[in-house]
Amino acid sequence: MKINILKNYIFLLIFAGFISCNKENKLKTIEGNAIGTTFSIRYLDNSNITYETKIDSIIKAVNKSVSTYISTSDISKINNGDTTVVIDAVFKTVFTKSSKIYVETDGVFDPTVGILVNAWGFGPEKPIENLDSVKIKELLNFVGFNKVSLVHGKIKKVFPEIYFDFNAIAKGSLVDEVSKLFEANNIANYMVEIGGEIRARGLNQNGEAWKIAIENPNIDGTRSFMTTIQLQNESMATSGNYRKYRIAEDGKKYVHTINTKTGYATASNLLSASVISKSDCADVDGYATAFMAMGLEKTKDFLKIHSELKAFLIYANENGELQTYKSANFDN
Repeated sequence: MKINILKNYIFLLIFAGFISCNKENKLKTIEGNAIGTTFSIRYLDNSNITYETKIDSIIKAVNKSVSTYISTSDISKINNGDTTVVIDAVFKTVFTKSSKIYVETDGVFDPTVGILVNAWGFGPEKPIENLDSVKIKELLNFVGFNKVSLVHGKIKKVFPEIYFDFNAIAKGSLVDEVSKLFEANNIANYMVEIGGEIRARGLNQNGEAWKIAIENPNIDGTRSFMTTIQLQNESMATSGNYRKYRIAEDGKKYVHTINTKTGYATASNLLSASVISKSDCADVDGYATAFMAMGLEKTKDFLKIHSELKAFLIYANENGELQTYKSANFDN
């Protein structure tokens, strides 16, 4: 699974075109840092209302709820065995969405993989040295979203060792929470991007659908675009393994996407998965993570069943050459 909050290196194509003098077409921008990454928000508004303070409050609320890097957060308390925590709306949302995607992906997407995320050195806890197959098998006993439940506002775990890690869906959830702020204030045209996860509604300042670029999976530090798309009142998330990895002392490469079936941090043949849908950004965030673990063929089979999702996949063929795949309904 994708763990930690990481940049997916999707670049927003905001073209410096002519902006009308019409006040209703005034473009406003908010940029900054949040949950270990950057954010860029653009919206059209003719009022003098400012949203920076409210957005800061939303970021703090999400961190307080589901950040494993804050010891006093609700998720940290639950991970440490506190059974008295009454979860908030943010936690309930990511829990409910995770449960749905867990079932749909046959357990490939599973936020209870946190104990293995830590063991492999990609989480907030100390990694396990000399991690072997015996220890991995032992840790897998504490992985499984079917081993947790939500009862009267509290999380119940079959094993106290179960460790939640919602980082694979948290960025998308934060995008959704900020988007709700704009919708509650009747902002019809906006684009919210946090660490590459995006939700776009309406049109940009030029009266066009918001334009987004998907980056090539370059591992040499350079950046180039693979393709550009337009979001038509849609959410988009991208997951990739080409930058987030570590090399062990034995020279082996371990990626941040943990295989929930095997417990190993090994890459599939997918280098990047971009998922687009009319649904919430948290949803496509979870699916993008799952696809990275599934690999190309299983993802293609999944997409045939789930026509509500569009996907653009970048993978390496048997010769190591970059190839792309678009789902049948990908019309960009």
